[in-house]
Amino acid sequence: MPPRPFALILILALAGCTALPMGRGHRDGGRQISSAANFDPARFGDVWFIVAAYGAEAECGPLGETWKPTGPGAFRVTGTRCGPNGARAFLAETRVTGPGRMIRQGAGVQEDLWVLWVDADYRAAVIGTPSGAFARVLSRRPVLRDDLMNVARQVLEFNGYDPANLSRL
Repeated sequence: MPPRPFALILILALAGCTALPMGRGHRDGGRQISSAANFDPARFGDVWFIVAAYGAEAECGPLGETWKPTGPGAFRVTGTRCGPNGARAFLAETRVTGPGRMIRQGAGVQEDLWVLWVDADYRAAVIGTPSGAFARVLSRRPVLRDDLMNVARQVLEFNGYDPANLSRL
């Protein structure tokens, strides 16, 4: 007997709720991860300071990104990221693929990038990768208020990151 359409839909829906396998990096891949369904790409553009990060990225010094809208749900992102010899300039094209989900391409690398949280006024955001390769706390100002940083830590923990390993820049 061929599978019934309802059963197939149910199986596919349940598959979308499973946790990802153990990822490399800073995230427990056995935990579920969620993107911000209320993410508004039109409000995300402009300058963001990276105020907290994991691993070697946190040892690079001040880092930042400028998100310039290039079309509906598309950005050209420029800024600094951590390289083998310290902070390095980068350029990436980023496009929205779903609620709070993007693909960023630059320097021959493509990565899934998820907005895990953004506050109502777009003063702070948490972005990360489902693989756990990185996560960052972004702020419109060089120093993030403590209450917003506490929320960012809670969001990271909820999504499988260890907030104890998060370093402020």
